[in-house]
Amino acid sequence: MTRFLPFLDLRAYQLRHLPRDLLASPSVTFLDIPQGVAYAMIAGLPPAMGLYAAALPAIVGALFRSSRHVVTGPTNAVSLLVGTAVAAEVAHGGASPMAVGVTLAFMVGVVQFLAGLLRLDALADYVSQPVVRGYISGAAVLIMIGQLPNATGTTHVSGNPAQMISGWLSSLSEVHLLAVSFTLGTLVCVLSLRHFYPRLPASLIALGLSIGVAQLFQLSDAGLHLVADLAPLPTGLPPLTVPHLDQWAGLLPTAIACAVLSLVESSSVARTLAARSGQRLDMAAEFSGQGLANIAAAFSGGYPVSGSLARSTLNQQAGAQSRLSALFCGLLMLAVLLFFGPVVNQTPIASLAGLLFVLASDLIDRDRIRMILRGTRGDRAAFLATLVGTWLVPLDQAIYIGVGISIILFLRRVRLLTVREMAIGEKGRFREVDHEQEERGQQCSAIRILNLTGPLFFAASGELQDAIERMNAEPHVRVVILRIRQTQGLDITIASLLESSQRQLESAGRTLLVLGLRPEAMQLLEKTGIAGRIGLANLFPAQSGWFTAMEAALRRALTLAGDHGCGTHCPFAAYLTAQEALRGNSAVSR
Repeated sequence: MTRFLPFLDLRAYQLRHLPRDLLASPSVTFLDIPQGVAYAMIAGLPPAMGLYAAALPAIVGALFRSSRHVVTGPTNAVSLLVGTAVAAEVAHGGASPMAVGVTLAFMVGVVQFLAGLLRLDALADYVSQPVVRGYISGAAVLIMIGQLPNATGTTHVSGNPAQMISGWLSSLSEVHLLAVSFTLGTLVCVLSLRHFYPRLPASLIALGLSIGVAQLFQLSDAGLHLVADLAPLPTGLPPLTVPHLDQWAGLLPTAIACAVLSLVESSSVARTLAARSGQRLDMAAEFSGQGLANIAAAFSGGYPVSGSLARSTLNQQAGAQSRLSALFCGLLMLAVLLFFGPVVNQTPIASLAGLLFVLASDLIDRDRIRMILRGTRGDRAAFLATLVGTWLVPLDQAIYIGVGISIILFLRRVRLLTVREMAIGEKGRFREVDHEQEERGQQCSAIRILNLTGPLFFAASGELQDAIERMNAEPHVRVVILRIRQTQGLDITIASLLESSQRQLESAGRTLLVLGLRPEAMQLLEKTGIAGRIGLANLFPAQSGWFTAMEAALRRALTLAGDHGCGTHCPFAAYLTAQEALRGNSAVSR
């Protein structure tokens, strides 16, 4: 169980790393403050919950995650997914946004913790990058559309993207120029600082300037909305909160969707940073640690959290050497909650909207999208279907659409069994026959060889059966040889198919030979009794020599075929004669 206590590596911590860990954490916290407030707005939650989600969960995540650099906290895509559940539950009545947020965090945490304990970490690998990229890109567009009313000081309209844009356009007569000015000012400030002074905390500086201008000119009296007008941030430590599990049934689909998205997002971040640092990750510990961080969020006023790419990358780039840096980030956030709540309350809502436009734009990885669109047809379909799905259906359903597409693509790929016929080529060597070309090599009318490549399990049974039946339909065929040396995973379904195919061929006076059986496949056929029913003389285990087993199978096939249509010009007989002559010459030379 020590693998699930990764913080034990601190026993070997070197004090010389402490200054770098201490210096990295303030930079991350400066980014965390504006992002936490902005992401809570996306989730439809009080701004304080964004900071609560970046405090205790960051500490727990730092201690129990495998990665030394991932910073746990609220993220863009997860926040938007939480927002759909919050809006739905509040609309049904009887639930406060905060209660929905903490309950979701608890449910997500339990799912993720169990996934870690049960070693289900590999499941994240079955959600393809095109699906994740499509979901995040679609969510980014929704974030920007959702912030249009805040950016212009107009009325909020809920619904799908088309309805939200239509409602916003119809309310443009109410545009508040102060809101537009602060939105554009924040946007220009962040982008300019990023371009000219990339090492500075652009988001924090932009919001600090907007707070200063709003307070200096008392613009709240002129109608500029502040965080305090939305939901004042209380001064003090995060409150003790208890999940309302009576809501679990309605929240379960969203909780699972959040858990899947968070795990995919977190594992991607952790692997990216580990590739740079050379750290070896334990993904099961990553999952369980992420689950514990979400459970911590549930009991400290937070909502579902994930591994933040922006803050984690900054943490590593700022020189963090160990998990203590992320732990210090959580401690600093507690200090912010204790002493700087009144300052955060004076943040203009329009400035947060400008910041969110920038952060949402960051989510749209244009280079990666171009790569996907230039990729395979399946990759393009997965990306576009998930992207459009985020705009047409609720986000929790959109992530399921994406996961479903990933599973379909996976099943299509794993069942891809390649079956090609083999013949003797011009130089007297075996080659695969290309039926698209006129030159098909020297084929024997009575003996046909099928070379199988790929996974050989139950999903491939249809393709294999079709290939054998095509051979059986040819009038002159007497022996069909299946070469399975280049396959993996022969199971009972395929073994049974081999037996039934042998009976089918035998009833037509033909024989099936199976060539290149690996030890585990041979053992399965013997244990089930299928080897005896096919006939041990018709089974040829894989051998170390090049085409050694093939030669043995051909001798058996020529014996079974007897006097057949090729006569003395059988290419397979000529091949065996040539091989024997080569071995004879080699023996003489020695």
